[in-house]
Amino acid sequence: MTTAIPAQSGAVEAGVAAPPPVRAARGGFGRFLIRRVLQSLVVILVVSVIVFALLHALPGGPARGVLGQQASPEQIAAFEAANGLDQPVVLQYLSFLGRSLTGDLGDSYLLNQSVSDAIALRLPKTLLLTGLSLVVAVLIAVPAGVYQAVRRNRAVDYWLSTLAIVAYSTPTFFLGMLLILLLSQTAGLFPAAAPQGTGIAEVLAQPAALVLPVLTGAVPIVATFSRYMRSATLDNLGEDYVRTARAKGTAYRRVVLRHVLRNSLTPVVAMLGYYLPVMFGGALVVEQLFNYPGMGLLFWSAAQSSDFPVLLGCVLVISVATVVGSLVADLVQALLDPRTRGGLR
Repeated sequence: MTTAIPAQSGAVEAGVAAPPPVRAARGGFGRFLIRRVLQSLVVILVVSVIVFALLHALPGGPARGVLGQQASPEQIAAFEAANGLDQPVVLQYLSFLGRSLTGDLGDSYLLNQSVSDAIALRLPKTLLLTGLSLVVAVLIAVPAGVYQAVRRNRAVDYWLSTLAIVAYSTPTFFLGMLLILLLSQTAGLFPAAAPQGTGIAEVLAQPAALVLPVLTGAVPIVATFSRYMRSATLDNLGEDYVRTARAKGTAYRRVVLRHVLRNSLTPVVAMLGYYLPVMFGGALVVEQLFNYPGMGLLFWSAAQSSDFPVLLGCVLVISVATVVGSLVADLVQALLDPRTRGGLR
């Protein structure tokens, strides 16, 4: 893992001369930004082509999945003609791409509404769930990782590391069922089902019902981020500015909280963007397990009923969110450490 560069203010306060500024890669941040945006657009295009081709390769195609195995050839042909599925796959993809650029993702076969409307109704609730899980995870993982680093190779470090490994290795669906069994069925502290409602306000009106879904989504993130935070903190504790500050009499707690913590957060901040696909994947399982009316449950239902336009729209939205998250993470990393701009061409 790349060691974070100690903050200049921390070095000055500790009585150490600040290191010389790192010269940015040739072309500057503007060229780096343009290059990464173009790369992201190419990735989104490639992902859309792959997903479109894979969904068309499903046995029986969308028509058979929607109409059932007993549908006659005439019914299949009529369905394909009505939905443009009788055209060559290339023309279907170009038509989908042109419409998606205007925000039109087609119409659901079963929901009697457009895919854009269906996703717009459910995506905010998925973002709420993943956002709350991320906030809870960071609030737990950051102090836990710092505490492990400060108490490294002691009993508490070993215990927390073991718990992190167990949490990371536990499948999300099993973790959710375990929480339901312990905290809902046995202790009766929280409802087993997630809050229901068409809007964010209705979901937030049932905070107790959000606890188990949020915890199920947060635990794996805590396990990962605490390990990153521990490693980054250990790297910074070995830096010269920490030893110099301690030699000048600065309290150890002050050095850790004022300087080491800030510098150790750099890799964790970068990881937030890269972790988006994991969070969306976890949301699919969590929403299905707790019957949470978000985009993950929408995707699950569409997969069960072969609702091809909804599947494609959900995958496209998740792909765009993942690429945008990675782009933001790269930009944050480039702003915090200009040396990375040249290596991400």
